[in-house]
Amino acid sequence: MGHGNNGFSVAGLHRLREVLEAHVESKKIPGLVALVGRGEETHVEAIGTMRHDGGSPMRRDTIFRMASTTKPVAVAATMILLDECRLRLDDPIDTWLPELADRQVLKRPDSPLDDTVPARRPITVRDLLTSTCGLGLDTTAMSSPMMGAYFERKVYGENGWMLPAVEPDEWMRRLGTLPLMYQPGERWLYNVSDDVLGVLVARVTGQPFETFLRMRIFEPLGMKDTGFHVPADKIHRLPPLYAPDPQSGEFTVEDPAEGGHHSTPPAFPSSGGGLDSTADDYHAYFRMLLNHGMHGSERILSRPAVELMTTNRLTPEQLAAREAWARNVVHLSYGQGQHGGWGFGMAVRTYRGDYAPIGQFGWDGGAGTTTYADPENGLVGILLTQTGMSTPDSTQAMHDFWTTLYQAIDD
Repeated sequence: MGHGNNGFSVAGLHRLREVLEAHVESKKIPGLVALVGRGEETHVEAIGTMRHDGGSPMRRDTIFRMASTTKPVAVAATMILLDECRLRLDDPIDTWLPELADRQVLKRPDSPLDDTVPARRPITVRDLLTSTCGLGLDTTAMSSPMMGAYFERKVYGENGWMLPAVEPDEWMRRLGTLPLMYQPGERWLYNVSDDVLGVLVARVTGQPFETFLRMRIFEPLGMKDTGFHVPADKIHRLPPLYAPDPQSGEFTVEDPAEGGHHSTPPAFPSSGGGLDSTADDYHAYFRMLLNHGMHGSERILSRPAVELMTTNRLTPEQLAAREAWARNVVHLSYGQGQHGGWGFGMAVRTYRGDYAPIGQFGWDGGAGTTTYADPENGLVGILLTQTGMSTPDSTQAMHDFWTTLYQAIDD
């Protein structure tokens, strides 16, 4: 007795639930959905309510804003184009993204925008996949002219929202008015590369980015609730997004469900942070990665494509710079970010800094989401909340989720 038939102990899963229940009972997180999958077995907990004042309970099919947890899924579109030789890793992107051709590069990351030297080489597909294209949100230089320019030129921050708010062509035009912060391939920088990849895929395929993702990733994997907005007939399954006030703890609604940012198709389908999804949809995707690109008898991605995505691609110098970035990001400084490496669109653990083993891959989202897969244990873990990272609460719940999940493994 005492053993689950799926490699988790019954006592361990009970403890996992108790720990998550305590986070909800503390009134810091209204509700959450947790999924753990190992082999053929899946265990799901839906705890608490959609809203902070009660009402509808969280359900297994609740739809969440995936925020930056979008990155590891959206990057698969580019991998399909590599598999089909419609793109090559070291192709310059200039043909498809002329806005980013012939770049100037800041002499120092905090230089004035006109204090530049020419780029030593073009940006390549590889640079975008590894987030080393020279553009990104640099938390180590928040007061720099370049960071200010992102917001002044409304590359980010239009409508007070951290996702691009204009059509891809106009967004690329704005991005093209800026220099690079670093030479192409030099340094890992967050987020911009991912958003550019979505534009690249749309231009290479001649289809809207979401259409290509749906045809090639979502539909084959049965991800029926995943997309860049939540249609009217499902909007009741989307909770409000809360940004608790750091001082008072009051549940401020950052994004309502009806009439919010995710209630209509966005002008810009953000590969860096725009997807809405469910625990089961994300499980199907990460299980496919653990199965080396296979979903049942159907191949979604080639085995080497998955290996490239899910293993570290950064040099030791680039790893050091990424660690400095992680220490400066609010939600990572609450205890996430013990990874080391980066593959394509996702973190990869290159050292053991917590309960998870080396090789675990995935990412977290500022809307209170975490998804990782672990090849060593054949494990997928997903925790989805509607509580953003303005306070440590959702991050601490994630931390405790992973700590208890790894203790529940029972071989």
